[in-house]
Amino acid sequence: MYIVSLTYTAPLESIDRLLEEHVQFLHEKYDAGVFIASGRKVPRTGGIILARGCDMKTLQQHLAEDPFHREQVATYEITEFAPTMTAAGFETLKE
Repeated sequence: MYIVSLTYTAPLESIDRLLEEHVQFLHEKYDAGVFIASGRKVPRTGGIILARGCDMKTLQQHLAEDPFHREQVATYEITEFAPTMTAAGFETLKE
């Protein structure tokens, strides 16, 4: 499993112009079974994506399709981890 931390490198006006296309990108990756959760950071300086079901290289290829990546308005930090404990109801996250 991966935690992808996006950090905006452009003003929010630039982010907002790409937001609809970014959300479509997210939907495509959810439908493909790659992304399992996502959302904005608080305060709004970027976002977080939880991903699974692929290796690091494939994940990087998926992220390269993000309009935020294409337009270079965000950076991406990827952390791989192996969940071994979860709260009730989240057992499917364990590896």
